[in-house]
Amino acid sequence: MSLKIYCDRMSQPSRAILIFSKMNGLDFEEITIKIFEGQQHTPEYKEINPMSQVPTIVHGDFRLFESHAILIYLCSAFPQVASHWYPSDIHERAKVHSVLDWHHSNLRRGSVGVLTNLMLLPLRGAPLDTKATEEAEKTLEKSLSIIESFWLKDGPFLVGRSQPSIADLCLISEIMELQLLSERDHERILSPYKKVSKWIEDTKKATAPYFDEIHQDLLIAQKGFREQLENLGKTN
Repeated sequence: MSLKIYCDRMSQPSRAILIFSKMNGLDFEEITIKIFEGQQHTPEYKEINPMSQVPTIVHGDFRLFESHAILIYLCSAFPQVASHWYPSDIHERAKVHSVLDWHHSNLRRGSVGVLTNLMLLPLRGAPLDTKATEEAEKTLEKSLSIIESFWLKDGPFLVGRSQPSIADLCLISEIMELQLLSERDHERILSPYKKVSKWIEDTKKATAPYFDEIHQDLLIAQKGFREQLENLGKTN
């Protein structure tokens, strides 16, 4: 069966799925849906994903969205997937699931809130909402602290694993989105978390060369966004 991945490399969960698919030698077609151009809202794409989000996969006649579900499905559907991504032991697998469940209500909520308030709204000329910004930063900082002190306490990768799982890809792709912040804000938020920084570097090495390849679009966009934010700072 053919595998199609509808995605945008500017999307955190899209990047996780693309890195995973390349790391495991999956034969797939990458179909770009440009979210900043609103292509996820076209009638054609809504036929594929009525939620108007990326990523989505189509595997033969089967369609699936939601990134965590997609990664679990790919681990189960393709026998060549290395076992460390989604362990067969039920206890180890449950630990991976616990991180995935934690992700959206904690790290993702904080990172999206910070990016919205420190980057997207200023670029749109919206006034700073100090309270919303502070709340988003507290959520993000608490999440990073939990990763540092709990999820990474027993090993180099999440939940004490010696090699990355799908949970590592999901969370690190989320954190990499913070590259779009100003250099000052990025350093201020992430620099206190030394273990998190080491984990990111270890995961980059474990997924080379695909991690850097898939994040290239994000790093190109980073330069443009940071220049715009610097210019706003000069005029405000």
